[in-house]
Amino acid sequence: MQAIILAAGMGRRLGDYTKDNTKCMVPVNGVRLIDRLLGQLAKQPLKRVIIVVGYKGKELREYIESQYGQQLTANCQLQFAENPVYDKTNNIYSLAIVKDKLQEDDTLLIESDLIFSDRMIPMIVDNPCPNLALVAKYETWMDGTMVRLDDEQNIVNFISKDAFDYNDVDSYYKTVNIYKLSKQFSQQKYVPFLDAYTKAVGNNEYYENVLRIISLLNNHDMKALPIGQEKWYEIDDKQDLDIAEALFADEKDVLRKYYGRYGGFWRFPQMLDFCYLVNPYFPSRRMKDELRANFDTLLTEYPSGMKVNTLIASKCFGVSEPYIVPGNGAAELIKVLMELTANCQQPTARIGFVRPTFEEYPNRYDKDAQVTFVPQNEEYRYTADDLMAFFSDKDIRQLMVINPDNPSGNFIPKKDILRLAQWCEEKDIRLVVDESFVDFSKDYATNSLLSDETLEAYPHMAVMKSISKSYGVPGLRLGILASADKELISRIKKEVSIWNLNSFAEFFMQIYNKHEKDYQRACAKFVAERDDFERQLRTIPFFRVMPSQANYFLCEVLPPYTASEIVIYMLKQHNILTRDCSLKPGLDPQKQYMRIAVRNHEDNTRLVEGLMELKLHNRVGSSTKDRSVALQSAV
Repeated sequence: MQAIILAAGMGRRLGDYTKDNTKCMVPVNGVRLIDRLLGQLAKQPLKRVIIVVGYKGKELREYIESQYGQQLTANCQLQFAENPVYDKTNNIYSLAIVKDKLQEDDTLLIESDLIFSDRMIPMIVDNPCPNLALVAKYETWMDGTMVRLDDEQNIVNFISKDAFDYNDVDSYYKTVNIYKLSKQFSQQKYVPFLDAYTKAVGNNEYYENVLRIISLLNNHDMKALPIGQEKWYEIDDKQDLDIAEALFADEKDVLRKYYGRYGGFWRFPQMLDFCYLVNPYFPSRRMKDELRANFDTLLTEYPSGMKVNTLIASKCFGVSEPYIVPGNGAAELIKVLMELTANCQQPTARIGFVRPTFEEYPNRYDKDAQVTFVPQNEEYRYTADDLMAFFSDKDIRQLMVINPDNPSGNFIPKKDILRLAQWCEEKDIRLVVDESFVDFSKDYATNSLLSDETLEAYPHMAVMKSISKSYGVPGLRLGILASADKELISRIKKEVSIWNLNSFAEFFMQIYNKHEKDYQRACAKFVAERDDFERQLRTIPFFRVMPSQANYFLCEVLPPYTASEIVIYMLKQHNILTRDCSLKPGLDPQKQYMRIAVRNHEDNTRLVEGLMELKLHNRVGSSTKDRSVALQSAV
């Protein structure tokens, strides 16, 4: 068997990355694509590897020869062919240049801009089918040639870009651009059709078009091999490169590569995200259908300005217009609120925080003016009385309370929050309560502070709420801030953009009230699922699970593991992303912690099963060194 690598393209969409090199010379996490590919091929019993070069072909050839000489292995020759008109042709011409060699042996045909799991080459080589294409179930990032398969994994149709239909994506597979072609197939089918096709259509085409024509003969020469959960990516532009570096990051960088994205994990559709904190049971299907039905209008029309969106928010959340301001996510409102607080305070004025907490609040305020309360117990529980006792002599002008708190899940009942609010009124302290997770609490229907009566009773209190969390719509970027301090609300409205909401967020608020019963059912379903998930997590012997009234659990990681070991294992082995929060301010620096979100029952069970598999990798009583070796082998 031989391999043919197509590496003549210019890679224009990669910009500066391919200014002086062809695409396969681009490094991913420090390793060039061509080196990774040749390293994978070197493990196979190949007689030769033929590389078709074009753009920057001289530089590519010199680099490969300097690294490998004339042979990839003792039994495998390295050969080159050149496409001199790479800028006027496409990959069909690059393959036509080596069509004679294609007919001399069974061939692996591979495009050079791919990065993929080490298991994929053996997967196709060891499969007994003589003519085979690796394929992946369609995902939104994929572009290029799609295929349909029958029940016996025969390729029955190649779908061109012009024929692509988003209504049919459930039946599509994307070709991974790794093929195995038998010598007989190349001689009797592929090359004759290649010659006819290029003569009739020209050379500025794709070699898959020839396979598409052959598939129409209805003789099922070409079968497909779905790759399942194996990782791969085709690198055409800078964003592809960024995603590939996260997918194939080594252990020392993998968490930074993922955590540093702060979302956008829909680009990794097979990954389960147990970091981001949203309601798994809302919006309902009915509400999503209504949003879809209005998609074209919402996409192409301007949203309303602040005045109208304030009215809609007032209707949606039951708070009078002068008391409420909607934001582009709670993050926008947090930024403005904290900046206004900083600008209005006297130089000596201070603000109170509870840690561990959501760091977006303290990150927006001068560290030297922060007064921090840290619960002195293993589960980071605290009460309103604890806060009043601690801050009574601290001369603070504002107190931040997240309720339920993040990441501890600590919850102060509403009656006690109101006692704290009254205490703040008497001391002329502004109390800011972030209740983004309050609808996950057991008495969710009565725990919110969002009502005119409550706000008017405590005019020094402001209530923040991220709609992303309990309403399950983080992509809409929607949050609200409410207070009977009309001057504060008015100033915040002046600080944010007049068009700070998009049309989808506006429409969500417009239609929410008629779906409110579905929301109440979703909250009830969530509470039951959280209770079940807690029972499952408590079966993990290396977790100490802390009680929570939010949609996550703070877990202390017990020996012999560290949080980072577990996070890396779950990501590498099970494609599940979890949060290592061991370094979070306020948590005991001598201990290890993870925060685990609550998803639906199927996902939660999959997480627990993955954690139990980790337990099985290591025998009780094994040494730290042996455990480390075993874990490294697993990942």
